[in-house]
This record gives sequence, C-alpha cells and structure tokens, in this order.
Amino acid sequence: MVTKRNWGAFHGTDLDVHLRPRGITQIVLTGVATSIGVESTARAAYEHGYHVTLATDAMTDLSADAHENSLTRIFPRLGETGTTAEIIALLP
Repeated sequence: MVTKRNWGAFHGTDLDVHLRPRGITQIVLTGVATSIGVESTARAAYEHGYHVTLATDAMTDLSADAHENSLTRIFPRLGETGTTAEIIALLP
C-alpha cells in the first residue's frame, strides 16, 4: 500500500521503490481528479520511464473542460488511452 499525500502518486511516496524491483514497466491509471491527481501521476510516471496507459472511462473531474483537456491534449503525449474494456481485452 502506498499512501498518497500530494497530487501525484510518485512525489513523496515510495511507489517507484515498490514497482522497480518487481520489474513493473507499465502502469494503468484511473482516478477521481483527471486534471489533477491522474494527470500529475501520469506525468511523473512518464518522467520515471514507465509505459503509461490511461483508462479514460475510469476517471472523472469536477470540471468537464479540465477533464476533456487532459483526455485530448495531455494524455496522448504521455501514453496510451483506452476504455477499461479495451485495456482488459489486451491482457494476456
């Protein structure tokens, strides 16, 4: 378990320390604050060298405009996007 106290899940946590020794190279992100928590975590994951996948139907935001901006302008630069069903269908 990793307790997140900042916008992103990497800053101020030991998330990276838990993932790397396990050989994890890809993460799938969801969340309740698309333009804040999810975007911050996606940016940090990308900067840490992880392959980022964003489950677009498993996130929301208080602002529809901010949510849409993250989905259409930010996330395509950081990784792959898809619905939960599409992502699950790709799993072995």
